[in-house]
Amino acid sequence: MDKFVAFLEKNLSTPMAKLSEQKHLRAIRDGVVSALPFIIFGSIFLIIAFPPVSADSAIAAWSTKHIAEILIPYRLTMYIMTLYITFGIGYSLSQSYKLDPLSGGLLSTAAFLFTIGVQMVKDVGFVLPMANLGGHGLFVAMIVAIFSVESMRFFKQKKIMIKMPSSVPTSVARSFEALLPVTFVLTVMTLITVVFGVDTHTIVDKLVAPLVKAGDTYIGVIIPVFLITFFWSFGIHGVSVVGAVARPVWEVYLANNSAAVAAGKTIPHIAPETFFQWFIWIGGAGATLGLVIAMLLTAKSQYSKAMARTTIVPSLFNINEPVIFGMPIVLNPVLIIPFIITPLVGGTIAYIATSIGMVNPTYVMVPWTLPAPIGAYLATGGDWRAVVLVLVNIAISVIIYLPFFKMYDKKLVAQEVQDQKAA
Repeated sequence: MDKFVAFLEKNLSTPMAKLSEQKHLRAIRDGVVSALPFIIFGSIFLIIAFPPVSADSAIAAWSTKHIAEILIPYRLTMYIMTLYITFGIGYSLSQSYKLDPLSGGLLSTAAFLFTIGVQMVKDVGFVLPMANLGGHGLFVAMIVAIFSVESMRFFKQKKIMIKMPSSVPTSVARSFEALLPVTFVLTVMTLITVVFGVDTHTIVDKLVAPLVKAGDTYIGVIIPVFLITFFWSFGIHGVSVVGAVARPVWEVYLANNSAAVAAGKTIPHIAPETFFQWFIWIGGAGATLGLVIAMLLTAKSQYSKAMARTTIVPSLFNINEPVIFGMPIVLNPVLIIPFIITPLVGGTIAYIATSIGMVNPTYVMVPWTLPAPIGAYLATGGDWRAVVLVLVNIAISVIIYLPFFKMYDKKLVAQEVQDQKAA
């Protein structure tokens, strides 16, 4: 067993951990995370516009009457989240290269806007179409932001810049240093979009369409679940590794779902990140709330009893590092098995329930620290069946964890007895 663990650590876990810290992937991750407050804020107004109450209620009637005004904060935040994410990616990547992050963020945002262009609307004037400012444009934003910052880095490395005297204020000097890369990047974007009339978004859509489609399938759900728990089993933050690659796709799903709800259309995607958060990661990665409940119900060893009392409150709010590292689950051959199996079973049940219409797909981003039944209820726009699904998955997780925990707890009891005799 030790040799097998060492083999996996050397040949898989360590390389994947390094991959998660690759500059471009880390910048994309940081850019998406930086936009979460705006996404959550916009989601609140989706709930207000489509309140989880009876359609005949006064609240529902009021929201229907004022829906256009209610959705304005949503349309200026979550609906155009890629605009914010682009700045975050450019800022983070520039910072990792020790370039001026503000210039990198601004240039990335400007270059992304150049992929959209403006349109003339009669009696209104020039307008900026918003469709590609949301999740639909996220993949283009990633490419453009990386191109923009790498251009800045190239100009700096080759010392192709306007240098100002030392007496000039730093902020002014940095602005002039960025002038040449800005001119180059925006000229390239003008040639692509305006002169040659290339629709970058359509081209990228066709290229990533198989990836987007695959991620919304059952296999597309189960593989990330397995990988995340597998990496956590070795003490590596699984979501950081897998999320660096998968999160852009998950964000597209969430944006498309919320836009469909706002437009009164059918919700298209099953598996945005909120699906994983509320139906699979109940109590945290590995659905460890089930383990903590099993500990509370059956623990015999003093250590397990203490761990159960200590971890139950954090687990209710989806904070499970104390369980993962405290029991521990990491490198524990007994508890790793249910840690991986439980979310696979929960994910299967949730996918089937959502795909056949027993539960509404998630489309609202709510804070991940909410208890799972509340989070699932809000994320689905007030679907009471989501609460039932969460409770079913919690019960199943307890059943799966229970025999493995009893086996492990028995060893802890034996060890405590041995320690007492030795003392």
